[in-house]
Amino acid sequence: MAEPLLSVRNLSVTFPNRSGDVHAVRGVSYDIAEGEFFGIVGESGSGKSVSSLAIMGLLPDNARLSGEIRFGGRDLLELDDRQLSGIRGHDIAIVFQDPLSALTPVYTVGDQIAEAVRIHDRAVSRQAATARAVDLLRIVGIPDPVRRASSFPHEFSGGMRQRVMIAMAIANNPRLIIADEPTTALDVTIQAQILEVLEKARAITGAAVSLITHDLGVIAGHADRVGVMYAGRLVELGTATEVFHAPTMPYTIGLLRSVPNIRTAGSERLVSLAGRPPSLGALPRGCPFADRCPLAIEVCRQVEPPLVPPTAAGAAAHPAACHRADEIASGKIGRAEVFPVADAIPASARVPRGAEPVLSVRGLKRHFPLLGGGLLRRPVGTVRAVDGVSFEVAPGRTFALVGESGCGKTTTVLEVMELAKPQEGEIRVEGTDVATLGRVERRTLRADIQMVFQDAAAAVDPRLPVGDVIAEPLLAQRMPRADRDARVAELLELVGLDRGMAERYPHEFSGGQRQRIGIARGLATRPKILVLDEPVSALDVSVQAGIINLLEDLKVELGLAMVFVAHDLAIVRQIADEVGVMYLGRIIEQGPIAEVFGTPRHPYTQALMSAAPIPDPAIERTRERIVLEGDLPSPAQRIDGCRFRTRCPLYRILDADARALCDGVDPELEPHGDARVACHHVDRNPLVVA
Repeated sequence: MAEPLLSVRNLSVTFPNRSGDVHAVRGVSYDIAEGEFFGIVGESGSGKSVSSLAIMGLLPDNARLSGEIRFGGRDLLELDDRQLSGIRGHDIAIVFQDPLSALTPVYTVGDQIAEAVRIHDRAVSRQAATARAVDLLRIVGIPDPVRRASSFPHEFSGGMRQRVMIAMAIANNPRLIIADEPTTALDVTIQAQILEVLEKARAITGAAVSLITHDLGVIAGHADRVGVMYAGRLVELGTATEVFHAPTMPYTIGLLRSVPNIRTAGSERLVSLAGRPPSLGALPRGCPFADRCPLAIEVCRQVEPPLVPPTAAGAAAHPAACHRADEIASGKIGRAEVFPVADAIPASARVPRGAEPVLSVRGLKRHFPLLGGGLLRRPVGTVRAVDGVSFEVAPGRTFALVGESGCGKTTTVLEVMELAKPQEGEIRVEGTDVATLGRVERRTLRADIQMVFQDAAAAVDPRLPVGDVIAEPLLAQRMPRADRDARVAELLELVGLDRGMAERYPHEFSGGQRQRIGIARGLATRPKILVLDEPVSALDVSVQAGIINLLEDLKVELGLAMVFVAHDLAIVRQIADEVGVMYLGRIIEQGPIAEVFGTPRHPYTQALMSAAPIPDPAIERTRERIVLEGDLPSPAQRIDGCRFRTRCPLYRILDADARALCDGVDPELEPHGDARVACHHVDRNPLVVA
């Protein structure tokens, strides 16, 4: 066999701490071959990023490292910083998670890419390096690269900045590209574009890629082999097919079953891994996963299992760190039995369509003036953030708003939450037009509509114990102290937390627990409507599953009407009853979730569906995709006719007469099946969605 490009052996990384050493990486070993796409997955804090930063030599000075990292025949741990600087950016490149932080804000992107070229080859002139930067921007799909090379990072969207990072990474034709969560927080359409660019970069340079992510769908569609990390160790290692179709470590099985699949979501409840990962500064004896594992036996709590292939599966088995891997591999323990889950809430328990709506929005508009520079700050345009949105939500049902960032989802729900007369249109809560409310009536009605925010940590006062945080809405409603305390205890139990946690402060909770606290606060006043703005986007998939299950239970138990804002289509399909797909301030497809996602008719919905990753390598690598070009246009840009036509893949294949209709008339929502679609050419749409 050929020598691997990168060979990591028994890598350990420890950070000294006054309360005890933090063992961030513990005895990790793996190889990456030339041109291979290797994926590393796991929950936050599992050691994924630290292990890759160790390869780059970018850990802080206080980090203690041991083991071997061999690249090109040299042990990188034996090199000094000067020697590593000759390898970083030349032979090994990295694409960071947050490109805005990784790029220097005071230099143009062209200068920064050119610097990456010249720093490793002083013989290259400034003019040649600048020309190379423009070529690289063109390769990664930046429109008008000559002009954009002179732009600064803040002038690019998130997806475009990530393209710039990839251009910089491939500037010197590296042999290995490390991509650390390169698609986190990006919309599915932009994510698909970035992954396509990464694959293109791999093809052009011949580089191997090490992709660090918590998104199993991304791994399924691209990785040749996968390493699963937990508590600083690799706990399963194999090909993508082996890990996804025949996992033998219970943690991997739980991860896979906690991820909704956009094709099957809603057919059963998601698996929620109980508890949370152990502290890397106080690891328990035995297997670190034992306290969360339903298969744990006495030996699991005494001896940490090695990463070895289960003997029952024969020579072809892939390694897994589990004492009971033989039983799983041989079929004595079925994988579905490891984390048994109840079926989805039956349709008979749900409120049927047609019930009287508790929230009704009609023709809602919210435009903001775009002010020019100078002292007078005169209006020079209009930002059409929300431009004629209509929907209804009945008790016990969930209406979801989906679409790319900047489409107007959050502005729509904030307009509803304000309970004030809108610029244009009508908002009715429990049949009452909010435009007619006085101050006292508005305060009374506000108890019936509450909100759960995206960032649970930023949404609470860190100086207050969580009991007081949850009680804030009750205090605003002037509830007596004794009644507030009793209600807080009741709410903590309702969202799966202990009553005794009321005295703790927000920083003492995990991200998932903080989101449960946010939900408890939202339910404090017994609202009839709960608005959730990206409530699980920043959570690990295992924690995310627990929140989704909780919301499904509460919806039925309390008869809540929910408005759910998200860009993750699989989660939306798991929880929603109806969906509205937004683009540039308008809903362009709307209807029952099964109809819209099962038979998407608008080209934009089809593109969103095809871009959503599926955690199954067999499906993900054979399905056809509709990759949208460019980013979402600015809502301040005036687009005549259909506002989607500038990116529409259907528009590009229509004849001149059909295009003329798109150019001149903005389509309205029209019935098609049980859904409504705003497209002139629904019946002529041949685009593939599967």
